[in-house]
Amino acid sequence: MTSQHPADGVVRHCTSRERAETGKAARAAVPRSSHAEFAPAQKRPDPVDVIEAQSATRLPELVPIRCRRMTESPFRFCRGAAAIMAGDLAGTPRSGITTQVCGDAHLLNFRLPASPERRMMFDIHDFDETRPGPWEWDVKRLCTSFVVAGRANAFSAKERACVVRSTVRSYREWRRRFAELGNLPVWYARFDEDWVRTHVFQEVRARASARWSRSVSKARTRDKGIAEPEPMVPDGKRAFGEPCGATLARAHARSGDRIAIAAYLGGGEVFDRAPVTFTERCADQNEQDHRALVDAVRSGRVKAETA
Repeated sequence: MTSQHPADGVVRHCTSRERAETGKAARAAVPRSSHAEFAPAQKRPDPVDVIEAQSATRLPELVPIRCRRMTESPFRFCRGAAAIMAGDLAGTPRSGITTQVCGDAHLLNFRLPASPERRMMFDIHDFDETRPGPWEWDVKRLCTSFVVAGRANAFSAKERACVVRSTVRSYREWRRRFAELGNLPVWYARFDEDWVRTHVFQEVRARASARWSRSVSKARTRDKGIAEPEPMVPDGKRAFGEPCGATLARAHARSGDRIAIAAYLGGGEVFDRAPVTFTERCADQNEQDHRALVDAVRSGRVKAETA
C-alpha cells in the first residue's frame, strides 16, 4: 500500500504497522458490531423495476426464462438479485477499506473448476459484477445466500446462525493468515479438492463427506462441479461455508489491503456474530422481493416462460 500522492512526488510505501493501525482505527468509525444493521431505504426502488431495468440490457428471448426461474423460490430469486442486494448494501456500514469484489458471491458461485493440469480447484466462479468495492458486501451476500438456502431446507434459526458464524469465522481467520504472507505466496495459494477434503469434510458426517466425493467425481466429467444445497444437512452447509469463506478471503487478500482488513477484523468473534442478524433481516427482505416478482408475473406485468 502507498501513501496518497505526496507533494514531493516520491511514492512512500506504508509499513505493515501503519497498515494495521489503519485497520484498527476504522473500528472507531465503524464498529464491527454495526455490521448487524440492515434497514431498507425509505425510497428503496421497486425490486421489479430493478429487474426490468436489467432485463433491458439482456438478450430479450432469454429474459422470460430468467424471470420464471427467479419466481421458483426465494433462493432462486436471491441468485438473480445481485443488483437489488447491491442497492441495499450501499446503505450499510463499511470500514472504508476496499478491494476487488466478486459482486455476486452467493454460495453457488463457489465451485470446483478444473485447472489446465486437470486438478479440481475450489474457487469463485462468475465475475459479471466484479468491481472495486467494500469487502463487506461480498461477505454479507455470501452469508445471506446460506440463510436463504437454510430456510428452504427448514433449518432452525440456531442452525442457520451456526452456518453464518462458521463461514465468517473462516473468512476472518484466513484473512489473518494471508496478512502474514508476502504478495507472491498470497497469489500462488491454491485450494484444491484434497485441501477441502482434508481441512473440512473430515469433520462432518460420513453422508456429507460421501456427497462431496460424488460431487468431485461428477465434476471431473464436466470440467466443473457445483454444490447442491437442497440435500445439504446443517453440518454439510456449515462445512461448505468454511472453504467458501477461505476462498473469498484469499480473493480479497490479492487486491485489497490484507493487513488493514485483518487488523479491522481482529482475532476475536465480534465480527463473526454481526452478520447473523444482518442476514436474517436481509433474507426477510428477499422473501418480500420474491413475492413482488411472483405477483408481477401473475398480473402480467412481467413475462415469464419455461425453457
